[in-house]
Amino acid sequence: MSGPAVPAVVAGIVARELAPRAATLAAFRGARGETLDQGVALYFPAPRSYTGEDVVELHGHGGPAVLRLLLARCVELGARLARPGEFTQRAFLNGKLDLAQAEGVADLIDAATATAARAAARSLSGAFSREINELADALIELRMLTEATLDFPEEDIDFLRAADARGRLSEVRARLAGVLARAAQGALLRDGLTVVLVGRPNVGKSSLLNQLAGDAVAIVTPIAGTTRDALQSQIEIRGIPLAIVDTAGLRPTDDPIETLGIGRTWAAIERADLALVLVDAAAGDGITDADAAILAELPARLRRLIVHNKIDLAGLAASVEAREAAGSDRGRAETERHVFLSAKTGAGLELLRDAILAIAGAHEDMEGTFLARERHLVALREAAARLAAAEAQIAAAAPPLELFAEELRAAHTSLGAITGEFTPDDLLGVIFSRFCLGK
Repeated sequence: MSGPAVPAVVAGIVARELAPRAATLAAFRGARGETLDQGVALYFPAPRSYTGEDVVELHGHGGPAVLRLLLARCVELGARLARPGEFTQRAFLNGKLDLAQAEGVADLIDAATATAARAAARSLSGAFSREINELADALIELRMLTEATLDFPEEDIDFLRAADARGRLSEVRARLAGVLARAAQGALLRDGLTVVLVGRPNVGKSSLLNQLAGDAVAIVTPIAGTTRDALQSQIEIRGIPLAIVDTAGLRPTDDPIETLGIGRTWAAIERADLALVLVDAAAGDGITDADAAILAELPARLRRLIVHNKIDLAGLAASVEAREAAGSDRGRAETERHVFLSAKTGAGLELLRDAILAIAGAHEDMEGTFLARERHLVALREAAARLAAAEAQIAAAAPPLELFAEELRAAHTSLGAITGEFTPDDLLGVIFSRFCLGK
C-alpha cells in the first residue's frame, strides 16, 4: 500500500508499532480483532520509499483465500486497488524516477531475453537518462548563447562565432547520432523481430523452423502442402528475441483448406519485419519462375533474405552470397543476400543467424545497450531533424537567429519528452496503463 492514509490502514490491521525499514513479525487482524494471518510487515515512511509516499508491505503466507481476506480488510479500512502502473507513476510524479527510468521498470519485467533484461536494468539505473540529460545540458548552453545574442543584437553573429556555436552544434549532433544508434539497438532488444518463412510447398520451411527452434515444433513430411496454417515459435539469437512464423507453401490450388492457409500466409507476411524466402538449391541456380513470382509479390517495404535449402542434395557447401537484385520494383538499386544451407543437417545455420542479425542491424556486442521504445526513437529522430535544420540556419551568410533559436528549443523539447520533462498528461496515462497491475 502507498499513500498518506497508510498509517491509519496499518493501525487497523497490525496491532503494534512498526519501526521504519525493519521487518516486524505481526498478526494481521480482521474487523473483530480475529487473526486473519501472521506474517512480516515492512514500513517505509515518506519520502524514503519507492513511490516517495508512506508505503507498507504485508508479507503473508500466500494462500489465495487468506490473501483475499487481507485485501478485503485493507479496502474496508479505506484503501483501493492500484491501477496498472500506479506505484511507478507515483514514483515518477514524486521525482523518484524520471519517465525513461519508469519505463525501464516495465521493460525489465517484460524482458524476453537475458540481454534485454540487462539493458532494461541499465535504463532503470538511469544510464539512458544520463545520456539524454547530457545532450539537453549541451543544448541549454547553446540556447543560452543564442538568447544572449538576441537580447544584445549589437553583438550579432560575431558573438556566436566567437563562442564556436557551430562547432558545439556539430558536436551535439554527433553525440545525438550515437545515442540514436544505441537506442535503435535497444528497441531491437525490446521488440525483437517477426520473421516469416515463405516459399513454394516442400522447400523445407518447417524443417528450418525446427532447426532454428531446436525442437520438432512443426510436422515435416515429404508430402507437399503438409503445413496448412501459420505456426509461430519464439526463439533467441544472441540476445535478440525472434518470432519465427512457418507458413503454408505458396502455389495455385483449388483445395479450399489450402487456400485458407495461403491466405493466412499473406496475412503473416504483412505483419513481418523480415521474410526468409526458401528456394530449392538443387533447382538450377536456385531461383525458379515460381520463386521469382513469390519474390515479386512480397511487400516493397519488407526486408528479405533468400535461403537456398537442401545443399546436402545439391552437393553444395554452406555459404553466403551478395547478389544484385534482378528487376527490383522498389525504385532503387539493391543487393540481395543469399544463404546456402541444409535445414536437414544444420549446415550453414550459423551463417543464417549471422545474416538475420546483419539485416536487422544488430551489433556484435549488445551488452552496453540500453532498452528504448518507439516513442524514444521518434523523439530522438525529431531532435536530430531539428538540429540539422539549426545547422543549416547557422551556416547561412546572414543567419536568421530567431529561427536558429526556435530549432534549438524544439530539439530540447523533444529530448525532454523522453525523460518526462515536457511530456503531456495524456501520454503519461497511456504509458502507465500498459504496466502490469499495481506495479
